[in-house]
Amino acid sequence: MLIAAWLLMQCWLGISAALTLKETGGWFESGYVTWELMEGASSYRVYYRIQDGEYKQLDGSLVRNYGTYGRADVIGIKPGTYQFKIVALDEQENPLAESETESPLFTVCPHDRGGFAHFRYQGIGAYNDDGTLKSGAKVLYVTAATAKTVTCDVVTKSNGTAQTFTGLQNIIGAYQKGYDKTPLAIRIIGTIEAEDMDKFGSSAQGLQIKGKNAEAEMNITIEGVGNDAAIRGFGILVRNSKSVELRNFAIMLCMDDCISVDSDNSHCWIHNIDFFYGQTGGDADQAKGDGSLDCKGDSKYMTFSYNRFWDCGKMALCGMTSESGENFITYHHNWFDHSDSRHPRVRTMTVHVYNNYFDGVSKYGVGATMGSNVFVESNYFRNTDKPMLISLQGSDIAGGKGTFSGENGGMIKAYGNVYAEKSANFKLVTHKESATGFDCYEADSRNEQVPSTYVTLAGKTTYNNFDTDETKMYAYTPHDANLVPEVVTGEYGAGRMQHGDFTWTFNNAVDDDDYEVNTAMKTAITAYTPTLVSIFGGEDLGSGDDENGDNTGNDNETGDNDTPTTPELPADGNYVCHFTGQNPSNSFYTISGNCSGSKGKATVNGVTYTDCLKIESSTSIRFTITTKMTLTLVFAEGSVPNIKVDGEKLTVQNSHIITCQLEAGTHEIKKAGSYNLFYINLTPDASQIVPIQSTQQNAPYYDLSGRRVENPSRGIYIRAGKKVVVD
Repeated sequence: MLIAAWLLMQCWLGISAALTLKETGGWFESGYVTWELMEGASSYRVYYRIQDGEYKQLDGSLVRNYGTYGRADVIGIKPGTYQFKIVALDEQENPLAESETESPLFTVCPHDRGGFAHFRYQGIGAYNDDGTLKSGAKVLYVTAATAKTVTCDVVTKSNGTAQTFTGLQNIIGAYQKGYDKTPLAIRIIGTIEAEDMDKFGSSAQGLQIKGKNAEAEMNITIEGVGNDAAIRGFGILVRNSKSVELRNFAIMLCMDDCISVDSDNSHCWIHNIDFFYGQTGGDADQAKGDGSLDCKGDSKYMTFSYNRFWDCGKMALCGMTSESGENFITYHHNWFDHSDSRHPRVRTMTVHVYNNYFDGVSKYGVGATMGSNVFVESNYFRNTDKPMLISLQGSDIAGGKGTFSGENGGMIKAYGNVYAEKSANFKLVTHKESATGFDCYEADSRNEQVPSTYVTLAGKTTYNNFDTDETKMYAYTPHDANLVPEVVTGEYGAGRMQHGDFTWTFNNAVDDDDYEVNTAMKTAITAYTPTLVSIFGGEDLGSGDDENGDNTGNDNETGDNDTPTTPELPADGNYVCHFTGQNPSNSFYTISGNCSGSKGKATVNGVTYTDCLKIESSTSIRFTITTKMTLTLVFAEGSVPNIKVDGEKLTVQNSHIITCQLEAGTHEIKKAGSYNLFYINLTPDASQIVPIQSTQQNAPYYDLSGRRVENPSRGIYIRAGKKVVVD
C-alpha cells in the first residue's frame, strides 16, 4: 500500500523512475522536446543533431524546468530533419544510469521571408536567411532575474575599444553609438515584467532600439525561447534602425503601443508576435491601449507577418505625413483575431496586404487615405462588416459622414479575396458597382493594372500599380484565399510557437460585433502567471518571494510532514556577519549583492535580524581561511533554503540553517535558489585548536587572514606561529 501511494505521488508530481519523453516537434528554424522529470535527476543535458549527423550540446539556458516536466528548445537551425538526445544528471552532474534517451525525428521548416523587408536585402537581425546565426553573433539569454544584470561588451569608440554594459536596455542603448555592428541575438526566457528591467529608453513605449542616425545598421534580433516568452507592462520602440527583427514572444499590457516602428527605419521584420491589450489610455478610443503595431516617420521596407492580434483596438497605423516616398510595407499571414480596426490604416505609404485572416472584425479592415496605394490580395474576411474603406467615398460616407477619416483618399486594388459569413451590416462597393464612389478597384487578374481614369473623390489620387512593376515588387506565391484560415491558424501559423501558452476561445456570436474590451480576457491576461520554474542547473525563475521572503521552488519536496528541527547555533565570534541597511557588518567577507529589510526575519543567539542579503544570480560572498572551519548560514525563518558553496549545491530538509565544514583556502558562496540570508558565522574546528602556552604570552595575535589584532575577543587566532583560541 505504501509503495502504491509513493508511486501515485511521484506520478502526480510528474516524476518518473525513467526518462520518458512527452512531446517532440519542429517549427520555423527551431524545434522542441519535453519530458517527464526523472527520479533522482538534478538537471539535464540536451543535445541535437541533423539526421545522421554529429550531436551538438544545447546551451544550458535552453534547458528549463516547468515543475512537472522539462523542456528544451533548439533555435537558429537550417530547415531539415533533426533529433534530440536527453541525459539526466545527478547533483554532481554525473549521468544517471540508463537515462540517455533519443527523441523521434522532427522536421524544421523555413521562415516565410516574403515581403518588402527582404526585398534586395539579406540577413535581417542576427540571422542569415538560412536560419543560422551570422558569423560572430553574440547571444544573450535574458530572464526576469537577469534583465538588470545581464552583461555584454559593446564597442563604443572609433578605435574599436569595447566597454562592458550591464542591463538589457543599457546594452541595446550602447549600440546607438554606432561603432558596433556585431549581430546580437537577445533571447527572452519566460516573462519579463516592466519592473524587471534595468531602465527604459522610451518613457512612452518602454524598451528602445535606436540607431545613431537614420537607418543605422543594428543587426539585432529579439526573440522568445519556446512557447511562453513574453514581456508585460511595456512595449518596444524602434527608431533610426535598419536590420532589426522581433519574433516569437507576447506583449501584454504595454504602456502605449505594443510595438512602434517610429522614424527613419528600414528593412525590419516583425513576425510571430502575440499582441494583447495595452494599458487603458486617456482617450475614448484607448480602452484597449493606443496602437498594437504602428509604422510611421518615413520608415520603409518593412514586413509584418504571422502575427496574432487578440481583440486589439487600433491594430496598425501605417504612415503619417512625413514620408518622403512610397516606402513599401507588407502585411501577410497575420491573424486579426476579433481586432477592431486599422488592418492597416494607411497614409502616404505603398502597401501590400495579402493572405491575412480577418476573423470577426467589428469595425473595418483596410483603410486608405492621403494618397496611399494598397494592394489587398487573397485575404479571408470572415464576418468583417467593411473589408475596405477609402476615405470620404463609398462605404465610408454611406451614413452621411466619414467612418474613419476626413482626409483625402488613397487607392485600393483588390484581387482574390474571400468574404465569408457576411452580416447584415456587410458593405463593399467595387468599381464595377460605382466608378466614382468605390471602396476598391476589384481586379479580374493578379497582374491587371488600374487605369488612371479611376481616382479618389477627395484628393484625386490614382493608383501607382507598384504591384506589377518588377523593379519595385518582390517575387512571391500567395496561398489561395480559401486556404488562409487553415494556414494562419495551423501549426505553422500566426503567433508564437505552438500558439503560445495563453489560451482563450472567443464566442463569435457575441465577440464578432463587439468592439468593447473583453473584460474576462483582460482579467486573464492581467492574472497570467508563468509556469517556468528555473533553468536546470541555473537560476530559479519561479513565482518570486513568498510571504517569508523566499521562493522554495522544487528543491525541497520531502513528501512528509516532519516537524522542523533547528541545528544548535554557534556562539558569536570574530567571523559573524549580518546586514544593516545595504552594508555587511564584517569586512572579513567580500560581498556583492542587494540587501532588503522586508524579507522576513531570523533570530540568532537572542538577537532578531530583519535585514538580509538577497541571494540572486549576481550575489557573491568570498572569503579566505587558513585553517579548517565550520560555516553556518542562517536564512529567513520558515524557509527551507539551498545554496552553492564552491560550486556545490547544499540543501537541508527541515530547517532554515545550513552548515558545512570548509578546509583552509578561498571559498565562494553563490546562488542555487532565491533565498534571503540574514547571518553568517565561521567557527574553528575543534581539532585545529591548541591551548595558549606560557611561552606565547607576549606574542601578538593575528586573525586567520593574517591581520594583527590588538585586543582579541573570543575566537581562534595565530600566535607565535600556532593556532590558539581565546575564550
